Amino acid sequence: MSKDELKKVSDSKISKTFKKGEAIFEEGDRLDGVYCVKDGVSKLSKLSANGKDQIIKLATKGEILGQRSVIAEESANLSAIAIKDMDLCFIPKESILHTLNTNPSFAVEVLRHMANDLREADDVIVNFSQKTVKQRIAEAFIYLRDTFGEDKEGYLTLSLSREDMSNVVGTATESTIRIISEFKKKGMIETSGKKIRIVSQPKLETVISGL
Repeated sequence: MSKDELKKVSDSKISKTFKKGEAIFEEGDRLDGVYCVKDGVSKLSKLSANGKDQIIKLATKGEILGQRSVIAEESANLSAIAIKDMDLCFIPKESILHTLNTNPSFAVEVLRHMANDLREADDVIVNFSQKTVKQRIAEAFIYLRDTFGEDKEGYLTLSLSREDMSNVVGTATESTIRIISEFKKKGMIETSGKKIRIVSQPKLETVISGL
């Protein structure tokens, strides 16, 4: 964007905060703009035919929420729920659509961003079709540590409930609890309530490789 375009967008944005558990938007909502994550984490999920939430993505600092629905002028295909307290910038769709229509370079960048989202969705489909639940859970632990880090005691900074973890990997909560217990007995992880600490990444990587 040019300086003038950036200023117009900046002047139109609104700061919003959401507490853990609050919905930023829900599946089926008509969105009046896009959200940029300044701080916190949101789960993007879709309700399946059997009423189970499937978490498609965890969105954190720097991510944009709702751009596809705004650009396509369609209802939101996913729900966005805060799983940590969040600070966001809301940019009205008029600012976004005006810049898209007048700035070809910006339009290309938006297309690239959406193409990246499609690539990530393809990866999710491959994971679900070709990997076991144990492999997906092992991968999820490493992803959570690499993406969100660890606290001073070595526990994963982002603490997901067992239900949310199940919805990330696409299995029943009971299966997730059983596998976490198995990983713990085999010395791969340690737990303290909901908190999880990776003890042996090589063992988790062995699970991921299917050996």
